[in-house]
Amino acid sequence: MSGRKSSGTGKKAPAKIPKKYVLVIGAIVVIGIAIIAGLMLAKQGPWAEESAYAPVNPESDFMSAGALYCTSVDLANAGNYQQALADANEALAKNVSSLTPLIQSNRAGILVELGQYDEAIDAADVAINAPGNLTTLRAIAYYNKANALESLGRTSEADANYANASALDPTLKHP
Repeated sequence: MSGRKSSGTGKKAPAKIPKKYVLVIGAIVVIGIAIIAGLMLAKQGPWAEESAYAPVNPESDFMSAGALYCTSVDLANAGNYQQALADANEALAKNVSSLTPLIQSNRAGILVELGQYDEAIDAADVAINAPGNLTTLRAIAYYNKANALESLGRTSEADANYANASALDPTLKHP
């Protein structure tokens, strides 16, 4: 027998990564993180230009416009038409195109109640001419437009709009 000791397992010890390689890789990772963080801060910092780097959050605008629309409906139902119109206008200012026909249809009814008939007709026309399958919304817009037209003494146009409203929603009858 030889004088050497044997481990008996036959496995080699794992090779160690030299310390200088670990330090270089660590430095590269830290520099990369610093660059990414710097870019993110540059886009969100107070020195960033509003128009170029302002974060756009369409979901937040949608939720805000929707909440304003709901408040507008509640205020109109309570008879507070001035504040209802203010909230509807603020909802429109959010510029959420998918909510515009709904908000305008509601605005048309509010504007009729405030005696602003020409504006009511314009708002109703936006809702009526919106693309998509918006049958109930269009029916209400036609009805609100008819109310405005009737208030202006344009009875034949009002009658035609009442008929359009009733054709889309039979529950909306000529008063």
